[in-house]
Amino acid sequence: MGNVANDSVRTSPDLPARDRRSWATRVVPGLTVRAALEVPALAGARVLAGASGLDRVVHGANIMEVPDILPWVKPHELLLTTGYPLRNTPNGLPQLVVDLHGRGLSALGVKLHRYLDELPPAMLAEADRLGLPVLLLPDAVGFDDILNQVLTQVLDRQAEALRRTWAVHDALLSVVLDGGGLDELTGEISSVLAAAVRITTPDGQVLARAGAHDDERPDREVAAPIVAGRVDHGRIIASSADRELDEDDVSVLERAATVAALVVTKELAVTAVEDKYRSDFLRDVLAGRAGDSDRVVGHCASLGWDVDRRLVVVVAELDPDEPASMSAGVEQRPVQERLALGWRSVVQQRDPSAAVVGFSQEVVVLLGVADPAEADRTVRELVRRVAGDGAGGRRSFSTGVSRVVEDPDGLPEAYEQALRAVHVGRRMHGRSAIAHFDGLGTFRLLSLIPDAGELRGFARETLRELADETHHEMADLRHTLQVLLDTNLNVAEAARELHFHYNTLRYRIGKLERLVGPFTTDPHLRLDLALALKVMQMRGIFATGRE
Repeated sequence: MGNVANDSVRTSPDLPARDRRSWATRVVPGLTVRAALEVPALAGARVLAGASGLDRVVHGANIMEVPDILPWVKPHELLLTTGYPLRNTPNGLPQLVVDLHGRGLSALGVKLHRYLDELPPAMLAEADRLGLPVLLLPDAVGFDDILNQVLTQVLDRQAEALRRTWAVHDALLSVVLDGGGLDELTGEISSVLAAAVRITTPDGQVLARAGAHDDERPDREVAAPIVAGRVDHGRIIASSADRELDEDDVSVLERAATVAALVVTKELAVTAVEDKYRSDFLRDVLAGRAGDSDRVVGHCASLGWDVDRRLVVVVAELDPDEPASMSAGVEQRPVQERLALGWRSVVQQRDPSAAVVGFSQEVVVLLGVADPAEADRTVRELVRRVAGDGAGGRRSFSTGVSRVVEDPDGLPEAYEQALRAVHVGRRMHGRSAIAHFDGLGTFRLLSLIPDAGELRGFARETLRELADETHHEMADLRHTLQVLLDTNLNVAEAARELHFHYNTLRYRIGKLERLVGPFTTDPHLRLDLALALKVMQMRGIFATGRE
C-alpha cells in the first residue's frame, strides 16, 4: 500500500474565527483528479461517474483490498481496487460511495472483469450526485505504476510549492535588507500573491496596505499572526476579489509574517528612541520649558510637526480598573503603547503634521483645526476610528479637548485644559467619555474640590430626602426640580416640558418646598440646589460614599 501523509492545516488561536475555519478546510495545492488522469499509467482510464468532481485534489494514493477499508481512508486520496472486497456486497456499494465521500476521498479507481463485471447503476448515480469520480482503470496497468506516477506528481508539486515559498521568503528578506519598511513589504507581497495585502496592529489598526481591498468579502481573507519574542505585533492579511486564496497563499503569508516581524521589531527599536526624544521635548513644550515661540516652532518643524497654526490639545487616557485581555500563548504589547500606536496611525492619515506622543499615562495630540466646531467633529471621528469595535484586547479610553489656541505660547495652558476635561468628563459621563474644556461649566469648579466626602455632604445637606438615589419618587422629584431650575421657575414652560398639567406642577412645587425649603423665593437656595444636583451628576461621587 502506498500513501503520502499530510499533516492537518496549521491554524492560529489568535486569528478571527472565520480565518480558523477557512484555514482548516484548505489543503496544500496538489494534483487534481483531472491532472492525474494525464499520467501515462492512467492514460486509458475512463470516468464512469462523478465527472463534476474531477477538480478534487489528490494528495496521496491507497489500495483497497480488504472489506473494512473505511478506517484507513484518508482525505484527498486516490483509492484503487480490483473489486475483490466489493464482490459479495453489490447492494452496499451506493452506501460505500457515500461513506467514502464523507471521508474526503478524491476518487475511486476500479478494475473490472476479474471480481466484478460491472458497477451497479445505483452506485454510479450516487457518485454523480456527490461529485465523487469513479474511474475505470486499464486492465494492463499495474497498481504500482499508478501509485509511483501519481505520488511522483504529488511530491513534485509540493516541492515546487516549497521552492516558491522559500524564493518569496528570500525576495521579502531582500526588501528588508535594502532598507524597506512595511509599505515596501506589503507592496512586494501583494505583487507575489496578486492580491490585496494589509498589515495591522493586534486590534485592527492598519499600518500598511497595498492593492485594492474588497471590504465586502471578508470571507475571502486569509491571515497570519506577526509574532516576535512571544509578543503579538499584529496580523498580515491577504484578500482577493477574483479568486479563493489557498494554502499555498497562506504559506507565503506565513513567510511574510516572519519577515514582517523583523521589520516591526526594527521599527519599534528605532521608534522607541525617537519617541523618547520627541516625548521629552513635547513635555518641555507643554510645561513651558522649551524656550520662546520661534525656537518651539523651528524645533517642532524639524520633528515633522506644524505648531505655527490654530491648534487644540487632545489628551486620551485609558479608563482605569479594566483588565487587558490576553491572547493564549502570546503576550500583548503594553496597552499604553497600543493606544499611542492607534492614535498615531489614525491622526497621521488626517493630519500628517500633527504631533502625536505617548506619555506614561496618556496620549497627547496637537491637532490643527480651524474653529471649535471643526475640533469637535474631528476629535469625535478620530476617537471612533481609534476605538473601533473593541477587538483584539482594545481598552476603553476617555478623551479631553482644550480650547483652540492661536500660537505655541498657549500650549501649556491648553494641555492643562485637556487634562482637566478628560478627568471631569469621565466623572460626568463615565467610561469612553469625550469632553471639551468649554463644555465643563460648573463641573470644572466642582472637580477642583479633592474631597469627594465634602461634595457628598453638601449635596445631602442641601437636597435632604431628594438625595436618596434608591427611591424612585425622589429621582422623579429631582428631575422636576432640575427642569424648574433650567426654565428659571417658569411654571407654564416647565409643565409643557414635563408633560404635566399646570396645577399638577404647582402641587409638586409645594411638595418640593416642603422637602428642601422655599427655593421659589430664595435665590441663594436655588443656587445651592443647582450645585447639589450637579454634584449628583458626577459619577462615582455617591457610589464611593455608600456603605
